[in-house]
Amino acid sequence: MTSVAGTPSAPPWADAPAIRITGVRAVLTAPAGKTLVVVRVDTSEPGLYGLGCATFTQRAAAVATVVEEYLAPQLIGRDPADITDITATLHVSGYWRSGPVLNNALSGVDMALWDIKGKQAGAPVWQLLGGRCRTAVPLYAHAAGRDAREVADEVRQLTSDGYRHVRCQVAVPGAGTYGAPGTAAPAGSRPPLTAGAWDPAAYRRTVVSLFAHLRAELGEEVELIHDVHERVHPTDAVGLAKDLEPFRLFYLEDPVAPEDIEWLRRIRAQCATPIAIGELFTNPAEYRPLLADGLCDFIRVHVSAIGGITAAWRLATACDLFGIRTAWHGPGDVSPIGHAANLALDLASPNFGIQEQHLFTPRLREVFPGCPEIRDGHLWPSDRPGLGIDFDERLALRFPPQRLGHAWTPPRRADGALQRP
Repeated sequence: MTSVAGTPSAPPWADAPAIRITGVRAVLTAPAGKTLVVVRVDTSEPGLYGLGCATFTQRAAAVATVVEEYLAPQLIGRDPADITDITATLHVSGYWRSGPVLNNALSGVDMALWDIKGKQAGAPVWQLLGGRCRTAVPLYAHAAGRDAREVADEVRQLTSDGYRHVRCQVAVPGAGTYGAPGTAAPAGSRPPLTAGAWDPAAYRRTVVSLFAHLRAELGEEVELIHDVHERVHPTDAVGLAKDLEPFRLFYLEDPVAPEDIEWLRRIRAQCATPIAIGELFTNPAEYRPLLADGLCDFIRVHVSAIGGITAAWRLATACDLFGIRTAWHGPGDVSPIGHAANLALDLASPNFGIQEQHLFTPRLREVFPGCPEIRDGHLWPSDRPGLGIDFDERLALRFPPQRLGHAWTPPRRADGALQRP
């Protein structure tokens, strides 16, 4: 038996807890093609364990190493109920702190501890956060097309399925485009030095034309979103936000990179287009100037990159004081456990704004029994305790990642220069 006194991170008030952490491990699996990192925390009580999402697809093996070689030894013997102290202690235990590798590892542990606490209480995590604020969680879906007409048709289909919020992306002919299919360059156009090069000027013209078409065709009932994905110079971001103001977007996402957030002041000074940002932030402190100076309207947090439910809940509460709403990141490289954590936060947050949708494949549903249900453009909760989702580890191991050297490949401009991201 490992005593708490022998645990490096043991607090002074702990002797021998009735329930203690006995094991921590990370499991890598890719049932839908993308590498997911799942953290399991076991306890001394038979059958009581917690699950968390630590997915950082591009650095999955590094996250697993941090979980098992650096965090697990500090967790063995601890009382899983001490979530706040555990996460705070682990955060500073390496002295240098934050960053996506460490924070994804911490997030997996944090979510697992909340899952355990909910199971001990016999209640969903959203009940432990103060109870629900809404019946179900509105989602935004993704529409994309080769031209504005295709995008409009897809938006019509999604609204008929019950969605009121749709992110819209369109191809830029002849250029690599985020979130939309590639199309050939116009006939007779001069080929760029780099095939499929990113063309910021053409992108800006195309996007403005897209939303002019969508509003003319679809009217005002549907809420429209667009993701710049920080792919333009900050000067162009200011101009684009101004150009899109007449089309009343629900929000414009990531118009600038994290390194350029000071440019949000210029956007704010020149137009009223709502701004969502923060997908790439890994430290809650990065939000301080945005909140204090009112530089954004929605926080686009990747909950596992920010440190888990504990960090995200505190950040959401701080945002509420400044009238800023949540829009948690919800792509395919978040495991269903991570989506369940998003759902818990969405249900309990009075300043909820919108939730990004991800459709779970049948295989994902097999590996993660209890995936949240999507109906009528909403994510629906269950009354299952904890995060309400399980993990079939034996089945998961049948779908190992095909490669661990994942890398985000950024586009290049016509002259071959790199474009973030």
